[in-house]
Amino acid sequence: MAGFVKVAKTDEVAPGQGKMVEVSGKKIALFNVEGSFHAIDDTCTHRGGPLSEGSLDGKEVTCPFHGARFDVTTGGVLGPPAPQGVARYNARVASTDIEVEV
Repeated sequence: MAGFVKVAKTDEVAPGQGKMVEVSGKKIALFNVEGSFHAIDDTCTHRGGPLSEGSLDGKEVTCPFHGARFDVTTGGVLGPPAPQGVARYNARVASTDIEVEV
C-alpha cells in the first residue's frame, strides 16, 4: 500500500543540492530545485552511480560516475550513457517535513 513517508527536514537539503534517503529498502535521491523538492531513484541506469551525489544544474542531475544526465522532475534520461530513465516519486512538504510517496 502506497503512502507518504517523512524522509527529511526542508533545511537538510539546500537549494541546488541532493541527498540520499532510504525508504522501504529503496535508495531515493531527493533534490531541492529552487525550493521545490523532487525524488527519483538514486541508482543510475548505466552503472549504478549514486545520483544523489551528482551535480545539479537547474532540474538536471549529472551522474558522478560516467556523466549520464537525468531530469529530476520526471526521472527521464537526458543524455548518455544511461540507456533509460529512473523511477520518479511524488514528494511534498508538510510544515518543515519532506515526505515521499512510496
